[in-house]
Amino acid sequence: MSIDLSKMPKLGFGLMRLPEKDGAIDLDQVCRMVDAYMQAGMNYFDTAYVYHGGNSEKAIGQALAKRYPRDQFMLATKLPAWCLKEPADRDRVFNEQLERCCVDYFDLYLLHSIEDGSNGPAYERFDCYSWALQKKAEGKIKHFGFSFHGSPAYLTEVLDAHPEIEFVQIQLNYADWKNPVVRSGELYEILHGRRIPMIIMEPVKGGTLAQLTPELEAMYKAARPDASVASWALRFVGSLPGVMTILSGMSTEEQMADNVKTFTNFEPLTEEEQALVGKVRAIMLNVPQIGCTSCRYCTPGCPMKIAIPDIFRAVNTMNLYGDVFRPKAFYNGVISQGSGRAADCIACGQCEGVCPQHLPIIDLLKDAAGKLDN
Repeated sequence: MSIDLSKMPKLGFGLMRLPEKDGAIDLDQVCRMVDAYMQAGMNYFDTAYVYHGGNSEKAIGQALAKRYPRDQFMLATKLPAWCLKEPADRDRVFNEQLERCCVDYFDLYLLHSIEDGSNGPAYERFDCYSWALQKKAEGKIKHFGFSFHGSPAYLTEVLDAHPEIEFVQIQLNYADWKNPVVRSGELYEILHGRRIPMIIMEPVKGGTLAQLTPELEAMYKAARPDASVASWALRFVGSLPGVMTILSGMSTEEQMADNVKTFTNFEPLTEEEQALVGKVRAIMLNVPQIGCTSCRYCTPGCPMKIAIPDIFRAVNTMNLYGDVFRPKAFYNGVISQGSGRAADCIACGQCEGVCPQHLPIIDLLKDAAGKLDN
């Protein structure tokens, strides 16, 4: 059964960066955001077993599944290779996900974060593809795919080996289109050439493309005074043929309202606007930035409890704006909340082993310590 693209909303609600209050997910605010999103005629929700330490699935179960009829929304979640020690773990995790999300099936189900030499072999070793097809035959999964962070060559290899895949989720945004590590453009061309529907993650690059330098923001505002900077990134992705749904990890009601506005009566980029995005990208990529998307996969296993994405955010802000006071104030605030300092890194390498962006985190933290801990 192929995916009916006409039933997929262009904007998907990504549940990796939900609002928090007092150290926990702010369920009341999540409920309001779910309501605003559903009332706009959109209904696709994307979570994962590991998001918010497992609490994302629980939150959407309460905010969505217990408050709306099951046939009114589509829910996706993911099987994490790093939680599998034996074949029985597939069902253990899956059944826990059903219970957390308060549903009896998932509309879309993904193998989480396939990349070269990591996770992919585990999914093969535990025969997760055949297992997922069996779940599909049982009606527990409607559509089956995977999220991908690897190379174009490995994507081709996996697709050749598994023609049963119905869709693929990739990271894509205008900043990463020619990124030699992410290689968004090449991944897109492979999937589009095979007519495999795409779900897009990180369209705003973890918020990086929502807050540009004053010079770059002025360029966008001159062309569309009433449009947000983030809307340009979303419209870039939404203008690409073959893109099924674009996930936005919305953390506030304001972000929700702005994104809904962008995708209500959606306007693809004109040729002139495409050229403008190209100019912005060229200028932006001349400024050194750490390509962290704040997925936070690196933080749970850090023995020094270093809030790595927040530290990189401070460094990027310092590099982009030439400002020292505000990034250091932000950094000290992160430390006061319990994070270790950049200089506390013991170079264990746990973070680098799980980073989807393949960042040299140990060296980057040394550099951050020189800028922030002095």
